[in-house]
Amino acid sequence: MATSTGSFLDGRIDAAALPLALGDVLVLVILLSLGTARHNGFAYLTENPVGLALTLLPFLIGWLVAAPLIGAYSAGAAESAKAAIPLAIRSWIVADVIGVALRVALPFDSNGPLAGRLLPLAIFFGVTLVVGVVGLGVWRWLYFKLR
Repeated sequence: MATSTGSFLDGRIDAAALPLALGDVLVLVILLSLGTARHNGFAYLTENPVGLALTLLPFLIGWLVAAPLIGAYSAGAAESAKAAIPLAIRSWIVADVIGVALRVALPFDSNGPLAGRLLPLAIFFGVTLVVGVVGLGVWRWLYFKLR
């Protein structure tokens, strides 16, 4: 007997979407790593793997929560760019909100109290949102174009 959670995720995750999932995570790791390197230098990526992991983790958690719930890996997403790209964009919007919220709420962000940082935080959210939307959209478009 299937549980309601099992049947819900069964409709949201299709094995044919595995290449999309692997590519999505790779694209997000690359883009977030490049953003980290832009602020800390490329040496930071190898010299501080824990810091890099703490930067990536909140957004990857957000993606792992949002993508299946929104259907980024559903059967429809695996069929065409027309379906896959909007699902990735909607998933990233939610994942970015989760990622930024986790960075603020948990010890991922070492920048101190939130007060006085709302504008930089809003800019950070906007940049990660746009970079993720463009990156995931281009990746998924290329995937279906070259497949």
